[in-house]
Amino acid sequence: MRRTVFNEDHEAFRETLRAFIEAEVVPVYDEWFAAGQAPRDFYHKLGELGVFGIRVDEEYGGAGIDSYKFEAVVYEETARAGITFGGSGVHVLLGLPYIKLLASDEQKKRYLPKFATGEEMWAIAMTEPGTGSDLAGMKTTAKLSEDGTHYVLNGAKTFITGGVHADRMIVCARTSAPTAEDRRHGISLFVVDTKAEGYSIGRKLDKLGLKTSDTAELAFVDVKVPVEDLLGEENKGFYYLGHNLASERWGIAFGAYAQAKAAVRFAKDYVKERTVFGQTVASFQNTKFELAACQAEVDAAEAVVDRATEALDAGELTPAEAASAKLFATEVAHRVIDRCLQLHGGYGFMNEYPIARLYADNRVNRIYGGTSEIMKSIIAKDMGL
Repeated sequence: MRRTVFNEDHEAFRETLRAFIEAEVVPVYDEWFAAGQAPRDFYHKLGELGVFGIRVDEEYGGAGIDSYKFEAVVYEETARAGITFGGSGVHVLLGLPYIKLLASDEQKKRYLPKFATGEEMWAIAMTEPGTGSDLAGMKTTAKLSEDGTHYVLNGAKTFITGGVHADRMIVCARTSAPTAEDRRHGISLFVVDTKAEGYSIGRKLDKLGLKTSDTAELAFVDVKVPVEDLLGEENKGFYYLGHNLASERWGIAFGAYAQAKAAVRFAKDYVKERTVFGQTVASFQNTKFELAACQAEVDAAEAVVDRATEALDAGELTPAEAASAKLFATEVAHRVIDRCLQLHGGYGFMNEYPIARLYADNRVNRIYGGTSEIMKSIIAKDMGL
């Protein structure tokens, strides 16, 4: 079936990106994997390549293209190569929508030029120890000073992707207590300079997968945040978080599909070369059936994420549709990658093979951005159940 989601511009970008990955990432990726993060200067290279500025308006140094399709190409090409771009996905997929939606003109002039070049990396701090998916239960506070010039931030966050390298952190904090009618009331968003006094990075967390993406614990002790860095209106943060969840979940869905597609490619190449009992693994009927079944699932996931991409670009992707795409694509990727690893036999368990790293990287897709169980709840509610 002919795929229509990408045009000539996207394919030209794909060629440039593929060449960049082969030259700049693949030769040193093992070093990143061992270090547990990509080097900071790598993000400057992504900025120079234009990866960060595609959806940034031209007046702030970007390309001004209001489309997520170029980001989709990044997902496909990084998965194809068996690598990741460290924590840069959070910078673009999570950071940018909040700036575009909520920042004033003055804030955009301060934030976006350095965002586009990678001079300032962004991340977002939502999750807290003990709250998990229950964002309304957050306890980090931001209290307005008596003179009204700044907020005083106190609290802690965990599982913060990009937390080590971030220069600017969007922090979710309580500016008012929840009400009896609405426990989500009272949350606000702040852009925090990570060099501010009282801001500290705790442990860099040792994760099962995504080894080149830095994930950290954060602590805030009387951090002063200028009122000019309040993002949007006070007490409306929970609404803002919900507004951008559709694009976040689309990104997870598309990334999972891309990983499943790459897994089939890795397995197909491997079984053609690997011989057992005097013949290639590919020649066995079971191998053919397994890969055929995986390919069928990848084809279905591709149709789902492509349709979601078109809806997202058109501004029509609903929270329930994004949840459905995420649930389906991540569950498909789970099944496909597991079966493709099995076809590698014992070698599939070795980190020197891309399938092993892909297996570990993929597991979090059914957890972050809302667990599969949360996705089912959203879908069921949309069904009137």
